[in-house]
Amino acid sequence: MFLDIDGTLLEIAPTPETVIVPAGLRELLVRLYDLAHGALALISGRSLVQLDRMLAPLKVPMAGVHGFERRGADGTAHHESGSAFPAGARERLTRVVREHPQLLLEDKGPALALHYRLAPDLQRIARHAADEALQLAGRNYVLLDGKMVIELKPAAATKSGAIEAFLREPPFVGRVPIFIGDDRTDEAGFECVNRHGGLSIQVGATPIRGATYCLADVAAVRAWLEALARQAEGVRR
Repeated sequence: MFLDIDGTLLEIAPTPETVIVPAGLRELLVRLYDLAHGALALISGRSLVQLDRMLAPLKVPMAGVHGFERRGADGTAHHESGSAFPAGARERLTRVVREHPQLLLEDKGPALALHYRLAPDLQRIARHAADEALQLAGRNYVLLDGKMVIELKPAAATKSGAIEAFLREPPFVGRVPIFIGDDRTDEAGFECVNRHGGLSIQVGATPIRGATYCLADVAAVRAWLEALARQAEGVRR
C-alpha cells in the first residue's frame, strides 16, 4: 500500500506548516502497516524530515520530494544523485516572492515549490517566474503542477520511480500495489501501479490521468482505510 499525504490522508491547509494531523491517523497507519506485514509506504512531495516531524513517533517506509529521497523498509536511506539546486533558478523564485509576499516559496533542498494558495490571482505571475526558473535550471529539471503550487524539481525524481524501487524490496516484492493520491503530482504513481496490475485511487474531483477508482475526499479515504483494516483484522481472527 502506497499513500500520498496532503490532500489524501491530510486536509490541505493554507500553508504547508499549518496542516493538522488528526487524532487516530497515526494509529490507523500502524494498524495497516502491521496488517500488511510492513508493506506500507508514504509517498509524498514533502521531504522526509518534514514527514518525520509531522508524524512522529511513527516510523514507516517513506519516499519524499516526489521520490528524490526514500527510506526503505529496512531503514536504509536512498537519494537520487544530483548537484546543488541551480543558484540562478533559486534566485528567480526568491525574487518573485520578495516582489509578491503573498506567494510562498517552500525550500525542500533538491526542489523548490512556489505556492499561490494565499493569492490565487497571482497564478500567472507565479507561472511566469516558474517558467523562467526552469530555463535557468536546465534540462535536468522539470516543473510539476499541483493544487495552487508549481514545483521545480529534478526530472529523475518521480513517485513512479519510488514505488518501483519499493516493489523490488521486501516486504513489497511480489505484492499487488495500491496507490491513493489526489493531484496531478500523483499521476506517475497511478500509472506505475496500473502497470503492475494494482489499484489506483484518485481522491476528489480534480481531473487526473491514470486512476481507475475514486474516493470523494480525505474523510472518505480514512473511512475506506478504516474499513479495510477492520476487514483484515476480522480475517486474521
